[in-house]
Amino acid sequence: MGNIPAPAKKISWETFEKKYLTREDKYKYEWVNGTVEKTERTMNQNQLFIWSNLRNLFDSLRQSKKVTGEFVCEIDAFFSETIHRRPDMAWYAPEQQVIMAEGGNQVPPFVIEVISKNDNINQVNKKLKNYQDAGVKVVWLIFPELKEVQVYHHLASVTYRGKDKISAAPVLPAFAMTVEEIFQKPTKTG
Repeated sequence: MGNIPAPAKKISWETFEKKYLTREDKYKYEWVNGTVEKTERTMNQNQLFIWSNLRNLFDSLRQSKKVTGEFVCEIDAFFSETIHRRPDMAWYAPEQQVIMAEGGNQVPPFVIEVISKNDNINQVNKKLKNYQDAGVKVVWLIFPELKEVQVYHHLASVTYRGKDKISAAPVLPAFAMTVEEIFQKPTKTG
C-alpha cells in the first residue's frame, strides 16, 4: 500500500503575503482556499519571444488607438475572497486601473496562460475554472510545445493552430493575430 499524502496545511492570506508574495525565485506562488500552490514559472527565457509578440501587438494597437487599458505580466489578483492567482498575462480596462490605484481588487476580463511541460493538467483546469467562476470573459491557453492556442469564451473552447487567427473578442476585438505570429521567433539582425 502506498502512503497517502498529508493534506496541505492551510495558512491565512496575511501569512501568505509575508512568506510567499514577494519571493524572487523560480516559482510562482498562488493562494487557493488557504493553501499555497507552488509551480515553476511558466515562461522561461526561451519563451520570452511569446510575451514580446503579444506585447508588440498590444503596443501597436494602443498607438493606433484601437485598444486602451493595460496588458501586464504576472500581476497579483483575487478571483474570489479565497482565490489568489498570478496569471502569466492579463488585460485590465482603464476604469479597472482607477479602482486598482485606490487599492481595490479587479478581475481581468482577459487572461493568458503559457502552458509548459511543468504544468499539471488538473492544476491548469482548476485555474481555468477559477477564472471562469470569477467572470473572466476570455482565456487563452498557449501551448508552446504543440504550437497551438486554446481559446475559452465562458464554457466553450476552440483550439487554433498555424494560420488560424485568434482574438480576445468580445473583450478586445482588435487584439487578434495568427497562431504562427504568436510563435514567431526573432531572427538575427546585421
